[in-house]
Amino acid sequence: MSKTSSNLKYWMLWLVLTLGLGGYLGFSILNLSQGKTDNTELFLPGETTHGHHNIEMACTECHADAFGGEQTLQNACVQCHADELKLADDSHPRSKFTDPRNAATLEKIDARYCVSCHVEHDPDITREMGVTLPDDYCFYCHEGVAEDLPDHEGLAFDSCASAGCHNYHDNTALYEDFLVKHLHEPDNKEQARIPPSNISLITEYATAYPKEDYPVKTLSMQEQDGPAHTDIESDVVIHWSASSHAEFGVNCTACHVFESDTQWKDHPGTESCQQCHADQAEGFLMGKHGMRLSAGLGLQTPAQARIPMHKESHDKALNCTSCHSAHASDIQEAAVEACLGCHQDQHSLNYKQSPHFKLLLAEQQGTAEPGTGVSCASCHMPRTVVEIDGEKQMLISEHNQNANLRPNEKMVRTVCMQCHGLGFVLDSLADKQLIESNFNGRPGVHIESLEMAEKKQAEHLEKNPSHDKP
Repeated sequence: MSKTSSNLKYWMLWLVLTLGLGGYLGFSILNLSQGKTDNTELFLPGETTHGHHNIEMACTECHADAFGGEQTLQNACVQCHADELKLADDSHPRSKFTDPRNAATLEKIDARYCVSCHVEHDPDITREMGVTLPDDYCFYCHEGVAEDLPDHEGLAFDSCASAGCHNYHDNTALYEDFLVKHLHEPDNKEQARIPPSNISLITEYATAYPKEDYPVKTLSMQEQDGPAHTDIESDVVIHWSASSHAEFGVNCTACHVFESDTQWKDHPGTESCQQCHADQAEGFLMGKHGMRLSAGLGLQTPAQARIPMHKESHDKALNCTSCHSAHASDIQEAAVEACLGCHQDQHSLNYKQSPHFKLLLAEQQGTAEPGTGVSCASCHMPRTVVEIDGEKQMLISEHNQNANLRPNEKMVRTVCMQCHGLGFVLDSLADKQLIESNFNGRPGVHIESLEMAEKKQAEHLEKNPSHDKP
């Protein structure tokens, strides 16, 4: 065979392979544009973190400009996380590192940019909380900490972020004054209560709800305004008539018909719920269950999760009615059984053997006071306060699980301390085995941050006896 023929053979082989690969990638892109996700992981440069994997195929959520560099990525981070960091009173805000007095620290870590610490698509170096720096990264800026704080002498720099000590962004439950304020609290508080629901204020809170068409009054089965063929004795009507919707005058057309589209919809979407539950819907779209929908990728399914889920629930599309029945308003069903119907991790599987579940059963059976029971939602979707006209306060469930899921110290103030003392809480949240057992037992880990804060307070008062305790 001549040299020319041999070259032609290789060129033809290269052309066939190029066309084949191009066709395959083109077919995958077409599938992606049509909402099909088969093989689209081919476009990922590497596995994404636990917090972002739900939206990893919505590339433009982070990469709005292919040539934007660090600032484009920074804008994407801030777009999703700025409010969260503001609420946490971020202890390492960008402004700290744009201050000329701290310019030297930027030579070690350019902390003006989130991606200096959180690099996506690099699983080999990704650690807890999506950090891609070595575990002792605190050393870069705080190598002389023991000179100012002698009680830190000998502490390893990879232990700074232990529960009960420090978090890079959120120290609201760990700073020294807070620790001193809650010294020597009992493990279990005498008045341990979950805040009661005041859902009756929804009619004042939901300003978008058409009150003129659906005045607040209790509706009977005979007053339902469904399609003409609706069977008044059907389970749907019976469930609706016993629900809080019927109690507050929310008739069938309030959910199934919209002003923008007067046609009846058998299966209305999230936009129907948003008329009254705007904050809950916003939280849902920001959390694990709804962030795919928010990014335009369709509904999340349990099969797409990275933690164990029951196989029979794998193809269940997650929306409002996945947890809340469309017609029967059973909050307890949504707060426990809806969670356990999907989640199969050890923490979830152990819930019904936990002290929290025993308290919930006692409350449901009437042998314990209201508010003493603890459901899955009590901790992972806690009730938060919203203002109505600057006067009244309404409690709504936080539907964004990310708000207090990681790091778990975010649960200290908003959840755990409603019932438990700070020392017990910090030890419990630091004990991974106790968390896995769903807090069935006592913590086997002890965090010394309270003792350290107490000792420092005592030393301060000894030197300054005229100062009052904080």
